[in-house]
Amino acid sequence: MKKFLKWFGLILLGLVVIISIIFFVLARKAETMTSVVYDLTVEPVLIPEDAESIAAGEHWVKANCIGCHNPDLSGGVFFETPFAYLDASNLTSGKGGVGAVYTDLDWVRALRHGVNPGKRSLMIMPSNYYWHFNDEDLGDIVAYLKSLPPVDKVVREPSFNLLGKAMTGAGIFGDQLTVAKNIRHDERPPAPAVGMTAEYGRYLLSATGCQDCHGQDLSGGKSADPAAMAAPNLTPGGVLKNWQTADFIEAIRTGMTPEGLYLDPVEMPWEHYKYYSDDELSAFFVYLQSLPALETTVP
Repeated sequence: MKKFLKWFGLILLGLVVIISIIFFVLARKAETMTSVVYDLTVEPVLIPEDAESIAAGEHWVKANCIGCHNPDLSGGVFFETPFAYLDASNLTSGKGGVGAVYTDLDWVRALRHGVNPGKRSLMIMPSNYYWHFNDEDLGDIVAYLKSLPPVDKVVREPSFNLLGKAMTGAGIFGDQLTVAKNIRHDERPPAPAVGMTAEYGRYLLSATGCQDCHGQDLSGGKSADPAAMAAPNLTPGGVLKNWQTADFIEAIRTGMTPEGLYLDPVEMPWEHYKYYSDDELSAFFVYLQSLPALETTVP
């Protein structure tokens, strides 16, 4: 019996040592991921100052940014757990806000490349989608952000303890944690003409990031949030196959589908997307209807 307990103890000790090594290796990997320096050449974008451009930027920001940065864009807690916390930045020029220190190039670097002025990757910043915005739309976005009234709110720098770092190194939080490494920084996506066309709908959808939940081919998927529900198939092979353009617009405006189902705004942020115009939502739908009818992907 003593011999058995001795061997059992040695095996258990060996497992603890192996697990500890793996744990520290993953934590070190996370530190390496977040310390990469991105010395990018940022091409300047014309930032307009007229009211029409600022209003256009406002509708882009409301459709894409307020979900994380709050309606007044002052930021706050994005997620907080015993092993990590991450706050969304205060985008205004108030105390603690990046708007007080960002130059025009800093805004472009952050939005388009996902890199902060210190040349490190921003965390949980969907710049791989905002990368699709053309210069005019991006300029309007920055123009609106620069016009925001100041809100004093000091947010925290991201913090991950050893467990959080190990989870990061293991990929638990997905590729979006350090988004800069997922962007082709040297290539600009094509920007189609504005219109109720499939091409423009694809542009809007790519910049909005619907693929995060609905899958890269939009046949269904799930976000990186472990608690998230499965997102439906948006191709003609899924729930939208019997919808009309008016049905799609009504669902985005009200959260109510033609089938009488209410869309949970936490799972499907229609309360933000409602800021898109009818023409833009029509372009979304034209693009979705142009896709091949795919079978639903089950996450």
